[in-house]
Amino acid sequence: MAEGIDRLTRPEGPRAATGIVHLGLGAFFRAHGAIYIEEAMKASGGDWGIIGVSLMRPDQRDAMAPQDFAYTAVELGPDGEHPHVIGVLNGVLVARENPEAVLEQMSDPAVKIVSLTVTEKGYCHEPSTGKLNRNHPDIIHDLAHPDNPVTAIGMIVRALARRHAAGVKPFTVLCCDNLPENGRVVKGVVSEFAALVDEDLARWIGTEGAFPSTMVDRIVPATKPEDIERVAAMTGRFDASPVMHEPFRQWVVEDRFVDGARPDLGKVGVELVDNVTPYEHMKLRCLNGTHSSLAYLGYLAGKETIAECAADADLARFCQYLWAKEITPGLKAPPGVSLADYTAALFTRYANPAIRHRTWQIAMDGSQKLPQRLLGTVAENLAADRPISGLALAVAAWMRYVGGVDEQGKPIDVRDPLAARLKGLSDGAHTPAAKVAALLTVREIFPETLAANDTFRNTLVTAYTRLAGQGALKTIKDMIS
Repeated sequence: MAEGIDRLTRPEGPRAATGIVHLGLGAFFRAHGAIYIEEAMKASGGDWGIIGVSLMRPDQRDAMAPQDFAYTAVELGPDGEHPHVIGVLNGVLVARENPEAVLEQMSDPAVKIVSLTVTEKGYCHEPSTGKLNRNHPDIIHDLAHPDNPVTAIGMIVRALARRHAAGVKPFTVLCCDNLPENGRVVKGVVSEFAALVDEDLARWIGTEGAFPSTMVDRIVPATKPEDIERVAAMTGRFDASPVMHEPFRQWVVEDRFVDGARPDLGKVGVELVDNVTPYEHMKLRCLNGTHSSLAYLGYLAGKETIAECAADADLARFCQYLWAKEITPGLKAPPGVSLADYTAALFTRYANPAIRHRTWQIAMDGSQKLPQRLLGTVAENLAADRPISGLALAVAAWMRYVGGVDEQGKPIDVRDPLAARLKGLSDGAHTPAAKVAALLTVREIFPETLAANDTFRNTLVTAYTRLAGQGALKTIKDMIS
């Protein structure tokens, strides 16, 4: 902390009682859902204070405890930076240090919602099927040690079991991660895990619980040390854990909560709908799909951020091509939404130079992201006889990326739960065709029907061969010329 600068303090006024426990308290939720919830309480009242839970490390708690869990959210707009202090957090627990404290909080009848941003890999499921991965070592651990869970799924089921035994209604489970039909997926893995513990518990969860699907959208780059210094200079207060975010935000939520208990989200711009699927398909494929495509191709081409990708004429044309020819033709727009206007607005967001969203950050955990971001569109396009060359190029770029060596021969720090296995498969094959064939055997990512499709396989081999031979930018230029 810089000399002469005071520590950030929480805003004045009474603290709302806790009504929400949030698992996976990272930058995204603090820059998105937490802000909406604070605004909803200011608009309409209610006890919806949040207890955050860090699943593994104490860093977040240790950084925020001296400032009473307040933090600065900084909007990064073309017109400058706009800080705002958020005081909705009542505390942060660390699950690995004290799982009992987490379970006690989740079991409290005053808690009506347990929300999650644990990333795709945090659900311990098979991305290609949506089913619980019963062989996951952490799932095996949680089944054997129910009062010492290490996964979000294990915590949810154990807390629901305690509420069931005590005659307390279940909490609503509100997933805020980028999974297609995320409420259905989370209900499925929770119910499957619960059935392995107690069939009666699983039935109770299925009939009494609520798992609304959601779509979340806001670009939130990782906070860097220089951001902390800049916020201190900007505000005159030292904040050990600020968050940076773009001006745009969107939250679409299916309005299905246990006993209707929720903050007045509609009052502050959250779209409360009967069916979130058209919104999530649009966002997962238009935004997340092109984000991942630009991340892998851009990283290979030496681009550090998405804004740098958007500033490159060939990568920009490639992104526009994906939207126009391979993504939006298979989408059904939500009511009142123009896909052309939506993608035009997306590109403006990508090009915002104030948002330094690193391609390396977006490239993380690709094995968990590809099925919903790219492969679903590929499968539908193949079935409808629509083109797949651009999407296949993005998948081939991911295959080259997980090989762990960039176009300059430098090592890539691949962060993925399957990283070692993927690199081993790539290293064990010595031609583009062999590498593609080896990686297509990973069933957690590629369903057998898609992996066996000759058009997909041949298009991947062609794309990988060109990437290896001439690099990402020349391959893109040839494709869109």
